[in-house]
Amino acid sequence: MSLINNRLVVKTGMSKNFRYVLIHLFFLAIVVACVAQAQAQMPTKTASQRLVLTGSSTIAPLAGEIARRFESLHPGVRIDVQTGGSSRGIHDVRKGIAAIGMVSRALKPDEADLQAFAIAQDGISIIVHAGNPVITLSREQIVDIYTGRITRWNAAGGTDARITVVNKAEGRSTLELFLDYLQLKNSEIKPHVIIGDNAQGIKTVIGNPHAIGYVSIGAAEYEARRGAPVRLLSLGGVEASVENVRQGIFPLSRPLNLVTSGEPQGLARRFIEFARSPQVHDLVRAQYFVPVNAD
Repeated sequence: MSLINNRLVVKTGMSKNFRYVLIHLFFLAIVVACVAQAQAQMPTKTASQRLVLTGSSTIAPLAGEIARRFESLHPGVRIDVQTGGSSRGIHDVRKGIAAIGMVSRALKPDEADLQAFAIAQDGISIIVHAGNPVITLSREQIVDIYTGRITRWNAAGGTDARITVVNKAEGRSTLELFLDYLQLKNSEIKPHVIIGDNAQGIKTVIGNPHAIGYVSIGAAEYEARRGAPVRLLSLGGVEASVENVRQGIFPLSRPLNLVTSGEPQGLARRFIEFARSPQVHDLVRAQYFVPVNAD
């Protein structure tokens, strides 16, 4: 303040600063209001949803690919695919550990409490090393090899080498279907190597020129087309191929099922519908399986 001509004059510097503060606060309030309005207009992000699938190692790679595509179309959804065999899929669904079980066979009469939804068709093939001269085996020869009555390849049209019998572990649907086809009990099998999933079976045969095993046609044909030294043997005079599975003429075929306890609801239902739709037929074919509901 100063005294001029006997008048008290108040300097205005402080008043200008105060106005500047008010102006800045005003604009800040506008910015905050705009941001709040924009956030209010944005879609509310849903809480992350998780879906667990367990079971068949045959289905798992395909289910994993389908899951990745489903997740890309549904932000916030996470799908966990775990293997362990079809029996695990049945067990986990019944116990509520998993929403969906992966079961690479038809359901049994004592599994009527479950619902099965086929997403593809597959077959089971006998495989040998590509260097093995044997190109086909009769059902009787396969039985004799797996029960230990034939122990050397020269008794089945091959070289004079000891046969390495590769069998599947308990709980695998491939084992159940193989035994059913041969009308054998697992206790009658005389294995040298016991494996779990298809990849292990194929790797074992690739690494042992005298081994014999049985795996998913889709898995074996997929590896053979990429140069793996493995041969799929005909069964019952029918070539082991995805095409023959598609035509329904291969004698050892099976559905690849997603299984639930009761009617699926919510996320599980949406995923199953997606997995059975034409939107994933390319993924099914890429795994060398036959899509369902396809011409």
